Amino acid sequence: MGAELPLWTVVPFVSLLLCIAILPLTAGHWWEHNKNKSIIVGVLSAIVTIYLITAHGHHGLHEILDKTHEYISFIILLASLYIISGGIYIRGSLSGTPLANTVLLTIGAVLASIVGTTGASVLLIRPLLRANKTRENKAHIVVFFIFVVSNCGGLLTPLGDPPLFLGFLKGVPFLWTLERLWPQWLVVNVALLLIFNVYDQLVFDREERQRPGSQLEEVMKHEPIRIDGLLNVVYLAGIVAAIFCSGQYHWPHGAQEIVMLVLTILAYVTTPAANRHANKFTFGPIVEVAVLFIGIFITMAPALQILNAWGQGQRRDFIPFFMDESWEYFWGSGILSSFLDNAPTYLTFAATAAGKEGIPLGSDDVLTQFLAKGADAAALLAAISCGAVFMGANTYIGNGPNFMVKAIAEENGVKMPSFFGYMAYSGLILLPIFALVTFIFFR
Repeated sequence: MGAELPLWTVVPFVSLLLCIAILPLTAGHWWEHNKNKSIIVGVLSAIVTIYLITAHGHHGLHEILDKTHEYISFIILLASLYIISGGIYIRGSLSGTPLANTVLLTIGAVLASIVGTTGASVLLIRPLLRANKTRENKAHIVVFFIFVVSNCGGLLTPLGDPPLFLGFLKGVPFLWTLERLWPQWLVVNVALLLIFNVYDQLVFDREERQRPGSQLEEVMKHEPIRIDGLLNVVYLAGIVAAIFCSGQYHWPHGAQEIVMLVLTILAYVTTPAANRHANKFTFGPIVEVAVLFIGIFITMAPALQILNAWGQGQRRDFIPFFMDESWEYFWGSGILSSFLDNAPTYLTFAATAAGKEGIPLGSDDVLTQFLAKGADAAALLAAISCGAVFMGANTYIGNGPNFMVKAIAEENGVKMPSFFGYMAYSGLILLPIFALVTFIFFR
């Protein structure tokens, strides 16, 4: 089907991604209503659905049903992590010293791969802000939080970031990311934590000299840490176990999703409402994700098929396929993930790489077949995974938690950098680190 689809079928997918990237900046008040998002999603999805079914019959219908099944698994996972994490409230705060802040970011880097970048961001951003409430210059602390906790920390498991879960749904073994990508995770996160510690110490020392009294004494005042909702940690462990077991033991379709739904409902019912109230928990963010991603999953179907066919050399309306090296996939997936959503970007490049190896789309284990091609295929998938996860940190719109953390910080009185001010941080700090990663791992 990918060899026959006309190029215009990619337009709804590109249009939706452009809406996600541009409308929050140009028509923010209109875009913030989920009703308006659903209108755009409904129109663009209907165009693709009607065309595929009328032009390709059974094959087109199968493609739509396949993408719907992937979407259901995807959104149930995100909703489970979001709802269960929203019932865990961390009281008190650490002291706001550079060392304590670095420790908190380190904890977040590990948690991001366990409860997801969204879950870890929800859990830790408010304790971090409380710890630094007496400090004058703290925007950089939130920026590094976005770098580490909301993005780069989530590389080690399919739970960490949406692109990796989509890879899991397409046949990447649960432990593959941990076994294959821990060196990249370690290099990037250790580099970020070291740079942050030095940077924060310089800012802290400058405040100590400029402000009257002892800045150190002020930030050392903190409330004891206490965690409410510890039962939800058990539910989170259940989510991890369900996903791991479904991949290891090939559970029947739907079993994994049913287990996650049951655990989520139990968590919601047994969690004290006071915990969610303290976290300012609402269903708004997850509803927004659900609305947008049903459109993304459906409209990206033609794009994935076309790129897969291009990788196999079946398309004559493109230039000849030219991507061969892992560094090209790392930077290609990364640059797109910086400005578009990193989940469909991951699938786009994975489909292209699979096509390069002659593997057609359509089966649940397409990436299992791809990895079976050997070390070169594994290197390409590693590059795509790292590019999609790491470079989602390059802009506010690269990954869902980025804007969420920015909004929470501004609600708490932190003056955050503008869109381009944030990119100045990422350009000066992240891009050199990614160049180092390219030199070490993806030459």
